Amino acid sequence: MIEGYEQAAVGAEERLAAAADLDAVSGVERELLGRRSLFADAKRRLADLAPGDRAEAGRRLNEARARVETAAAGARERLAAADRDDRHAAERLDLTERLPHTVPLSRGRLHPVTQARDRLEDVFVGMGYTVAEGPEVETAWYNFEALNIPDWHPARGSFDTIFVNLGEPEEVMLRSHTSPVQIRVMEKRKPPVYIVAPGRTFRTDTADATHLPAFNQIEGLAVDRNITMGDLAGTIDEFVRAFFGREVKSRLRPSYFPFTEPSAEFDISRPDGSWLELGGCGMVHPNVLSNCGIDPEEWQGFAFGFGIDRLAVMRHEIDDIREFVNSDTRFLRQF
Repeated sequence: MIEGYEQAAVGAEERLAAAADLDAVSGVERELLGRRSLFADAKRRLADLAPGDRAEAGRRLNEARARVETAAAGARERLAAADRDDRHAAERLDLTERLPHTVPLSRGRLHPVTQARDRLEDVFVGMGYTVAEGPEVETAWYNFEALNIPDWHPARGSFDTIFVNLGEPEEVMLRSHTSPVQIRVMEKRKPPVYIVAPGRTFRTDTADATHLPAFNQIEGLAVDRNITMGDLAGTIDEFVRAFFGREVKSRLRPSYFPFTEPSAEFDISRPDGSWLELGGCGMVHPNVLSNCGIDPEEWQGFAFGFGIDRLAVMRHEIDDIREFVNSDTRFLRQF
């Protein structure tokens, strides 16, 4: 008797594996697992067996029943998955935009400022620097205080800085330069440090031919032992030649910045023999190093920064920097 039920279970597994719909699965379950099914009848008949045979027969009957239940569950899962696939295929929408074959495709390209940023990153990465980034909304500590900018400095007023209504008044602002990234890196990383920090900055400037209220800067920072002003001059000279060409030269002029001492402006030569100011630089002020937990007696550094938008203007000889934000595709297609 038990052998017959085990054979029925094998047959049920084959039928369930080949079942084409849920009705076929339900039919097998009614036939073998229902209240009036073959296995239900077998369970009632166990009482007619001798006590010694009843336990073994019950165990084998339960195993046969479990095989059928497992096969039925697998069949239902298989059919449900197939039904989902069919529904997904039927409901699929083709959102591909197709233009008539007579209309030529016009591919987009990177913005000229983005191209300049990517090229600058490549130049400095080739010189051994890594690229660092930071938040565009900063606190007074990172934007001013850690950079040795005193309370009375004009840059800390609302005429130059765009403050936001977060926290205490004049404590949170849109960063006015990318120098806060230098502070964040030096706080977290022990020297030696060689980074460049490109990104957007914001000031209250009125847009004109040479200024934008939202513009892009790139800062460079090197902190190591025995760093000198000569290392800074050599780095700037190498960068200028790599970006503009070997015929372009650079020079440093004395200047003042709160976060560097000594400080300088650096210029690049023009074909007509004149010089064009590019950015500021200098040796990192000891107070800035101390604010970041770096001993200025052991470590020295230099920093430099300039506007990426202005660099792109100079590189492409554009008369008005506002062309970069006017979104005129006729202008942008040239690059």
